[in-house]
Amino acid sequence: MVNLSNAARPVPPHGLWAAFISLGMGGFFIGTGEFVSMSLLPDLANAMSISVPAAGAYISAYAIGVMVGAPLLAITAARWPRKTLLNVLLLIFAVGYAMSALAWNHASLLVARFIGGLPHGAYYGVACLVAASLVDENKKAQAAGYVMAGLAVANVLGVPAATWIGQHLGWRAAFGALTLGGIITIVMLTFCIPALAANNNATVKSELSGLKRPLLWLTLVTAAIGFGGMFSVYSYITPTLTQVSGFELSDIPLVLALWGMGMVFGNVFGGRMADRNLVQAIFIIMAWNVFSLALFAFGASNKLVALVALFMIGCGFALVPALQVRLMDVAGQAQTLAAALNHSAFNLSNAIGASLGGWSIAYGWGWTSTGWIGCALALFGIALMMLSIFYQRWRMGREPEHLVKRWDH
Repeated sequence: MVNLSNAARPVPPHGLWAAFISLGMGGFFIGTGEFVSMSLLPDLANAMSISVPAAGAYISAYAIGVMVGAPLLAITAARWPRKTLLNVLLLIFAVGYAMSALAWNHASLLVARFIGGLPHGAYYGVACLVAASLVDENKKAQAAGYVMAGLAVANVLGVPAATWIGQHLGWRAAFGALTLGGIITIVMLTFCIPALAANNNATVKSELSGLKRPLLWLTLVTAAIGFGGMFSVYSYITPTLTQVSGFELSDIPLVLALWGMGMVFGNVFGGRMADRNLVQAIFIIMAWNVFSLALFAFGASNKLVALVALFMIGCGFALVPALQVRLMDVAGQAQTLAAALNHSAFNLSNAIGASLGGWSIAYGWGWTSTGWIGCALALFGIALMMLSIFYQRWRMGREPEHLVKRWDH
């Protein structure tokens, strides 16, 4: 990445924190929309006269939208000014949720959920790039962490609030509120983000060139595998807490809020750690995840241990900004595509973790087996990251310096 000098760096019109808050707000509403659909699933199923398992297609439609939208929008809009791109992505978000609120049957809601998922990966990726462009080179991970904190806060405040709206005013009101949130964020970004020059050198070819880089793929696979442990546990957290830990169903929202607080903590302090030594931070965070997931598997039957372990697992979300910056460093000219694909990789980790966790439960290994599955995934992620570092050092040892920079950073 280009290291901007203080003179060349864009200056936010209302201060750096106003810019960070605006970027984080977009992540907050997108994250709230992603997770609140899960809590409103029975209401959606009832409204559309289908079963709850059939309503799970709404979650799948959103995930497919994320997987399709991240690379498609990143490539086609690579030359757009990033401020304009962010606003367009939020406009697509608002349209998708307005369509969700107005959906009249199963098919129309499926389409709306797909559209709502399209901007997800591209927004987080581009927002992190914008935040990084506003700070010194040694503060990129912190900037990305502040943006991703919006997703973490969504789990603490946004999802409970949207769920409350859905339960008391109806699911259409919850989707309508998210539509309004998207529009408000567009206004905030318009006034709080500086004008950012378009990357006139970016082309479809230059963005796709990043796909030739082994280090980019190794980093994406590390994200998809190494982060799956969190989702292995999260996907089955309610029955685990009620049937193993002994919590009441009414306690679950507060417990999940503690998890969300861990995510916020991890974003902030993980970003600072990554700025000091990025590779070291990634390994430390992954080792932390191995320990915290093992602690959950060992001690979930004890309420206090379960709470401590869940907060620690939430802190492992620090891996997101760290890997985001790693991708910025190895992507070369394909910055927009790589940043967006990072979030496709994390959505893939959701599917991997949930599937493997469900498989372990179905085979009779118990609810806490999801923690062991998570441990295995985190260890696999460490192995992949080690392979990435070994490969990078090998290329640096056998290629001229200018080729190393060109192909592998």
